[in-house]
Amino acid sequence: MLLVKNELLTALANTLDSFSRGAGVKAAFESPKVLAHGDFASTAAMQLAKPLGRKPRELAEELSAALLATPAFRQWVQAIEIAGPGFLNIRLKAAAKQQVVREVLIAGEAYGSQPATGEKVLVEFVSANPTGPLHVGHGRQAALGDAICNLRASQGDAVYREFYYNDAGVQIQTLANSVQMRARGLKPGDADWPSGEKAAVYNGDYIADIAEDFKAKKTVKSDDRAFTASGDVDDIDSVREFAVAYLRREQDIDLQAFRVRFDNYYLESSLYASGRVESTVVKLVAAGKTYEQDGALWLRSTDYGDDKDRVMKKGDGTYTYFVPDVAYHIAKWERGFHTVVNIQGTDHHGTIARVRAGLQGVDECIPANYPDYVLHTMVRVMKGGEEVKISKRAGSYVTLRDLIEWTSADAVRFFLLSRKPDTEYTFDVDLAVSKNNDNPVYYVQYAHARICSVLASWGNDIASLHQIELLALESPAAQALMLLLAKYPEMLTAAAKDFAPHDVTFYLRELAASYHSYYDAERILVDDESVKKARLALVAATAQVLQNGLAILGVLAPSKM
Repeated sequence: MLLVKNELLTALANTLDSFSRGAGVKAAFESPKVLAHGDFASTAAMQLAKPLGRKPRELAEELSAALLATPAFRQWVQAIEIAGPGFLNIRLKAAAKQQVVREVLIAGEAYGSQPATGEKVLVEFVSANPTGPLHVGHGRQAALGDAICNLRASQGDAVYREFYYNDAGVQIQTLANSVQMRARGLKPGDADWPSGEKAAVYNGDYIADIAEDFKAKKTVKSDDRAFTASGDVDDIDSVREFAVAYLRREQDIDLQAFRVRFDNYYLESSLYASGRVESTVVKLVAAGKTYEQDGALWLRSTDYGDDKDRVMKKGDGTYTYFVPDVAYHIAKWERGFHTVVNIQGTDHHGTIARVRAGLQGVDECIPANYPDYVLHTMVRVMKGGEEVKISKRAGSYVTLRDLIEWTSADAVRFFLLSRKPDTEYTFDVDLAVSKNNDNPVYYVQYAHARICSVLASWGNDIASLHQIELLALESPAAQALMLLLAKYPEMLTAAAKDFAPHDVTFYLRELAASYHSYYDAERILVDDESVKKARLALVAATAQVLQNGLAILGVLAPSKM
C-alpha cells in the first residue's frame, strides 16, 4: 500500500497547492483514532482555513470534491467524509488495501527497510567492566542496543556496534586481589577474607573458577584478547590479565547465546595510554572552560546547562570518572561518528550534562545534544511467585545466563524489549515459559508457526502468489489485517527515530492478534482456487512481516511449535 499512499499524498499536495501556493509541502495523512472513521485522515482544511479566510467545513467540502476528481483518488478512494470542524476522513477501496499483500511478498525480508542513507551511526551498549558475570540489567541493555542497531540499519544507516570497558581501574584491582586470595586457598567466611558491606572483594563462585584455571596455567581467548596464566599466585599482574581475559570470554559466551555481536571493543585504559585524557584536559584549560578551587580543577559545566560545576581533577591528581568519557566521545566524533547512541542505566543520568559540557568546551562544532542517550531501569525477576535476587554463581544478583537458562534467549529478548526502557519492569520467569496467549513472545511466534503450518499443508510455493488476483480479500477481518501490514514501514521508521524497540513488540502483538482473528473468521484452504490463493497470499505476507519484525528484535520466527 506504499504505492497507493504515495500516489494519494502526491494528489493531496498538488490539490493543496492549487488552493494556496506552497501549501502542498505540508501534505500528510494521519491514522484516525477510531477505526470506523476511515483509513486515512487529513487536517488540511483546518490548516488552510485561517490563512485563506475561509470556514473550515466549507473549505473541506471543496477540497473533498477536488481530491475525488484526481486520478489517484478516483482509483483508490471509496469515499471522503467530512467530520467535526473540517476533518477529511478517507475510506479506501478494497483494491487499495490489497496492494500491500503484493508489496510484502515481492519485497520479502526488505519490506519496511529504507535505502542506504550514508549516515554512520555508532551505538555503544553493554560496556560492562570484566569484574563479574553479566547481570539482568546488562541483558536489558544488550537487547535494547542490538534492537536499536537493527532499527537504524533498517532505515539505511551504516551501524557500528561498540563495547567500551575499563581493564585497569580500581574494580579490576579488586578482581585481581580476590582471585589471588582464592588461589592462595582463602574463601568467603575465612577470618582473613575481607568482610562487611563495603569490603573491596568479590565473593561469587566464579572467582574460585578463575583461580583454579589460573593455577592450571590455562589460556583463555575472548573476542578482543587472549592470555595464558603464569600459575604463579604471587604474580599479581598475571592474575589481573588472566582474570580480565577470563571474564571477557565469559561475557562473550553469554552474548553469543543472546545472539549479540560487536564490531569493536574500546578500552578506557587506551584513553590514558594514548594521551587522549590529558589532551582533553589541556584543551579545556586552554579554552578557559576550567578553574582551580580547593586544590581541584573544575569544569565550568554550568555554562552549558549543568546544575553545578564539576570537579575534573581531584587534589590527589586523579581524574573524576566523566573526564575519560569526554575524551572517549571526542574520539567517536573524530572517527566520523556524528550520530552516537549510548545505552546506559538510569544511574548514568547525572553524567549526561557534564559529558556534553566537556564536549562543547573542547569543540563548539559538536552539537549540544551529542551524544544521544537511552537510559534503562533495572529489572526485577520473579520465579515461583517470589522475587529472585541472588545467583550463587554471581554471589549477589541474577545473571543474564540464569535468565536464558530458565527460559530462552527469545523470551528474554522479547520480554526485556516489551516496555519503554525507562519504565520499571518485572520479568516473570513462569510467564516466559508458559505456552498460552498470556505469554507475548509465544503468542507472536505461534502466529508465525501457525501460518507456516497452513502454507506447508498447501505446498509452500510462495513465489506463485506474487501476482495473483486479490479481489477475494474483502471481508472485515482481511481488511483489518491488510491495514496493519501497511502500517509496518511507518511504525519501523518512527521506532528507529525514537529509539523505541518496544513499539515493535506492541505492533507484533497487535498483528498476531489480527491474524488469529482472521484465522478464526475465515477458512484458508477452501475449494475455490482463486479465493484460496488470495487468502494464502495474505497469510504468507503476514508471516513475512511477523518474521521481519521479530528479526528487528533479534527473536527467531519458528516454523513449528
